[in-house]
Amino acid sequence: MNSEKEILQQNFIKKSLLYRFSQFLGVLLGARFFIAVLLTFALYVSTFFLFNQEESFRNFVFDFKVHGIIFCTVLTILAGGIINQFYDLEKDHIVKPFRTRIQKFIKQKYFLYAYLILCVVSLGVAWMISHRVFVFFVVYQFFMWFYSHKLSRIIILNNFTFVSLTLYPFFGMMVYYQTFSGKIFLMAIFLFLILLCIDIVKDILTKNVDKAFGYNTIPNYFKSRNTKIIIIALLIVTMLVSMKIIYKMGISGFMAYYFILGLFIIIFCIYLLLDYSRKSKLVTLNILRLWVFIGIIAMLLNGIENRFID
Repeated sequence: MNSEKEILQQNFIKKSLLYRFSQFLGVLLGARFFIAVLLTFALYVSTFFLFNQEESFRNFVFDFKVHGIIFCTVLTILAGGIINQFYDLEKDHIVKPFRTRIQKFIKQKYFLYAYLILCVVSLGVAWMISHRVFVFFVVYQFFMWFYSHKLSRIIILNNFTFVSLTLYPFFGMMVYYQTFSGKIFLMAIFLFLILLCIDIVKDILTKNVDKAFGYNTIPNYFKSRNTKIIIIALLIVTMLVSMKIIYKMGISGFMAYYFILGLFIIIFCIYLLLDYSRKSKLVTLNILRLWVFIGIIAMLLNGIENRFID
């Protein structure tokens, strides 16, 4: 009897632990925690090595105002992920079945509580930094909510708003450090175009689901063939921007290699898009996503080489 009780207790503990782990994983996935981590890393790299090239590493480490702004950004991104999954719940059941299965362990009201807490804490910290920073994050959070509530269903606006919200924190850091130059402007255009291509390719892959749930996307309005022409045109413009950066902006080191190799990556993506299979579009999507991440690593290595080794 005792052994049976012990076995039942052990099974109960295992199930409880699994349930708690599933809840924890559901929160992370719902808040898009891993995307927030990547954007945090990208913010620190771009802030120190691109926008803030004059300040020493020691001063940067103890610049708590900057860390506070990045902290507010992370909380806002997490909150944005939660409110987005709240509005996209029905669609995600089909598009992201694993994530929604995990999230079933948590009631939606708890996600909304988490959303409100993240927003309030973010705005509270922003208010302590400065009134301008507070306004900056009020605008950011409003458009995060408005995108999820309304703009994500409006053709073209959904893509442009999503990409703009992704780049909004970087724009804020550029304004904070008053770092305005032709090179940064072109790099921002390059990143905007790549992210826009990623978002449109993603819409092709979810075309039927988007149509069923009332999301008016470019692939549903212009059809797949014309959408591919649009993406290819955007990739060609991206190549032209890359060549401008390489030949006119005097870029060197790892970033130069990144943009040169990027020309061949983009050509390969165009070749993949000429294929009509779903697999080719999925490969294109993952290549472009990976290339954005490699760009962050290239910026990090380039910055370390320029600031610490030379």
